[in-house]
Amino acid sequence: MTRRLEIRDERGQAMTEFALVLPILALLLLGVIQFGILFNQYITLTDATRAGARKAAVSRRLPNPKTACTSALRASATDLNQSQLVAECESSWAPGSDVRVTATYPYSISLLGKVVKSGRLTSTTTERVE
Repeated sequence: MTRRLEIRDERGQAMTEFALVLPILALLLLGVIQFGILFNQYITLTDATRAGARKAAVSRRLPNPKTACTSALRASATDLNQSQLVAECESSWAPGSDVRVTATYPYSISLLGKVVKSGRLTSTTTERVE
């Protein structure tokens, strides 16, 4: 008894379709993971600038309020590489004036070892000096 394979036989169809779609799904999954890492870094950077601005707003009577601002910003951004984090605090430190805190951090999105996009994340927060 020999069995002939017919052209209409559909054995292996699902495996073939899965093999064709798997690379696309894997690339999509890796992209979502990379975007999640980037978004986490942006949220951390934004929170750090907020913490630095708040510290600067209440520390005008300190001997060096700019250092206090930068220290608070860096202390809040412990998840980021401190050597790559650039922080700036600008103000006249007079009561009622604005303090502007800006921080930048480099990012790169890579898929399968190839850098797709890179640049710098930037966050700025402005508060009034008390």
